[in-house]
Formats: sequence, structure tokens, C-alpha cells
Amino acid sequence: MESKKALPVLFAVMFLVMVGFGIIIPVMPFYAEEIGATPTQLGLLMAVYSFMQLLLAPMWGRISDQIGRKPVIMIGIFGLALSFFLLAISSTLWMLFVARIVGGFFSAANMPTVMAYVADITSDEDRGKGMGIIGASIGLGFIFGPAIGGIFSQTNLSLPFYLAGSLSVLTFIFVTLVLKESLTAEQRNKQLQERTPIRKALQGPVSILFILQWFVSLSLAGLEATFAYFAYERANLGAVELGYIFMIMGLAGALVQGGLVGRLTKKYGEGTVIQLGIVISALGFFLILFVDSFVTAAIFLTVFGIGNGLIRPSVSSLLTKASPTGYGRTTGLLSSFDSLGRIIGPPLGGWLFTLAVGLPYMLGILLSVLAFILYRVYKAKTNSKTNKTGSDPSLA
Repeated sequence: MESKKALPVLFAVMFLVMVGFGIIIPVMPFYAEEIGATPTQLGLLMAVYSFMQLLLAPMWGRISDQIGRKPVIMIGIFGLALSFFLLAISSTLWMLFVARIVGGFFSAANMPTVMAYVADITSDEDRGKGMGIIGASIGLGFIFGPAIGGIFSQTNLSLPFYLAGSLSVLTFIFVTLVLKESLTAEQRNKQLQERTPIRKALQGPVSILFILQWFVSLSLAGLEATFAYFAYERANLGAVELGYIFMIMGLAGALVQGGLVGRLTKKYGEGTVIQLGIVISALGFFLILFVDSFVTAAIFLTVFGIGNGLIRPSVSSLLTKASPTGYGRTTGLLSSFDSLGRIIGPPLGGWLFTLAVGLPYMLGILLSVLAFILYRVYKAKTNSKTNKTGSDPSLA
């Protein structure tokens, strides 16, 4: 296994990608408003990006199975750089939409292909550790990116987009020079000959794990969309305090994914860690209902962040072991279900918030309970299959 050499490189790649992506987050609303976008159009600008990822992540994952991981990662990063530069030069609303569509089209290649790369180079027992390290790099990128974007936006609103584009170009060069291909020519030819349909990954008990991850993503997106309003309503917290709170939550999640997930999955298995993460997330949602100060908001949101940080890498690890198709197809579908949650979650959370401020978090508790039940159903089905075939397809 080349994981000891490749994992630090993949960590750096995803960290740089997410820093570049995060740089534009605090700037995008003001930039779009300056061009003339209404709040509804801004929402569509955000949604179209996730919608493209929903459609295209499985395609990129399948392509990476057939032509290799490295070229697909390079295509994704190059397209992301192009989208940032297009945003920087946009002067009309339609140009912003074109840039976001281009960004969603190409960036859909990054996450599933990197996760498939991790699956290529790790053993079954170290798979959770590898997925956790990638999750940590994403979390840290989201912490540093918005901070950098906020600082540079004070000079010029278009400057963060040029900065993000330049960073993506540097990341592209880094991948070209340093990252090695994880699939052999024989493995790629085998995938080309088999041409296994993506829908096969949704057959059998493994399909339950995709729905479980969708519930997790849906509840997280609802929280992210409404917590600023909730914190202001309950504790009169402003943008600065919220920035610190999300930074604390992000650091806790990154530490859990980078250091704890691997140890726990190796000792207890992915299934136990998924269930533990769901329970802690549900507890976090429940505690959030009692936020009344900066301290309680930071602590309760961090509890949720720790639970959420345990789930995704463990699900990714388990899926790559249990799925009957190539790693790229599997991780591409997982990214699609994530995107579906990010599309539906914000408007659903916003609508519930208008009915009662605590409803989005009550929904989070309900979805956590359903996710826990789904995992138990998945486990029961795989145990039944094991008893019939004599082998455990989930390796969980």
C-alpha cells in the first residue's frame, strides 16, 4: 500500500481545494448583490452549483474508474480554477450563473475521485482512517478559506475570486507534479470492459447507506441555513460570534476525523462508529434547542460537529467495502446524495424556522433517529445475507 506516501498528498490537495472554495463563501452574497441579484436569485446561484454536483458526481466517479484517478482530479481542479476566474470577471447575472454551472460541473469530480483514491490505497482496516483524514482536510479548508476571503474582500470584492483561482492553479500544478496514479492499467482496462451500470450500486442492502447519508446531509444543511437566525433570536449573537462558533465546531470535527475515526473504526468497525456519531449528532440537535449564550452555542454546536464528523468518513469507508461496483461509482453516488441534502435542506430548514424557531433542530433529531433505524435495518439485512452465503459483504 502506498497510503503512507499518498495520504499526506491527498490531504494537501483537498485542503487547498477547500480553502479556494471557502475563500468565496463570505464574498458571494455581496458580489452577487452588487451585480444586481435579488435574494431569490442568490439562492438559485447557490442551488445550481449543488444541482450540477448532484447530476455529475456519479459520472465523474465512473470515469475515474475507467481512465484513472489522477486525470479526473486534475480536470476537476482545472475546471474549478476556470469557474473562479469567470466569477471574477462577471459583470452581469447570467455570467455569474455560467460561472457557477461551470464550477459545479467540474468540481463534482473532486470529492468522489479523491475518496475513491483513498479506497484504492488503503486496506480494509485502515479505510476509515484514510477517509477521516480527507474529512479533516475538508474541515480545515472550510475554516481557513472564509477567513482569508473575508480579509481580502475588504480591498476589492473581485479579489477573493482571483485569489481562489490562483490557488486552484497552484493546486493543479501540485497534483501534476506530486500525485501518482493509484489505478494500474490492468485495473482501468477491467473497468472499461465491465462497464458496470451505476444503478447496480443502489441494489441490495447497500442502498440503505446512501439514504442514511442523505438524512445526515439534509439535517446538517438545515442547521447551517438557519443557525445564524436562531442564535440571534435566542442569544443575540452576531456575525463575528458566529464565525468563532463555526470555527470551533470545524476544528473539533477536523480533529475527530483526522485522529479519532481511524482508531475507532479499526477497533470497533464502521457500523459502531456510524451509530455512535448518529447518537451524538441527535444529542447536539437537542442541546441546540437550549442555546442562550455564546458559550452554550459553542459547546452545543461542537457536540453536534463531533457526531457529524464521525459519520461521513465511516459511511464512505463502509460503502467502498460493501458496494458491488467500482470505488469511483460508489463515491460518486455518495456525493450525489450529499448534494441532494444540500439542495433540499436549506429551503426546508428555512420554512420550518418560519413556523417555529426550534423546528429545524427537532427535524434533525427525527432524521437522526431514522438514520439510526436505517443502519439497524442495513445490518439486519447484511447479517441475513451472511447467514445465507457464509461471507460478510459489509465487512463492518
